[in-house]
Amino acid sequence: MVYDPGAIDAALAAALGDEPQLIAELRRAFVDSAQKALSMLEAADAEGWQPAAFRLKGLAASFGAVDLMALSTAAAAAPAGDPVMLAKLHEAVGDL
Repeated sequence: MVYDPGAIDAALAAALGDEPQLIAELRRAFVDSAQKALSMLEAADAEGWQPAAFRLKGLAASFGAVDLMALSTAAAAAPAGDPVMLAKLHEAVGDL
């Protein structure tokens, strides 16, 4: 998947206007939250896998991270702990 680095900034700018410091702060908070959500997904058992994937999807949706949303949706349908899916998610979150 291709990551559009401007998508998150554009979504934040649309919501906040011309506030570069606030946008940068919220972007960092988003990345931190995405990393925490991914950690929760990694630690999830079979019962908690799908809800954790949907939490990550919701976070991605809040910031317009379309590729991460799509991967999170795919993760929700994948078997719990799927190493290929987790690797893709790590890459996507790392690209943020």
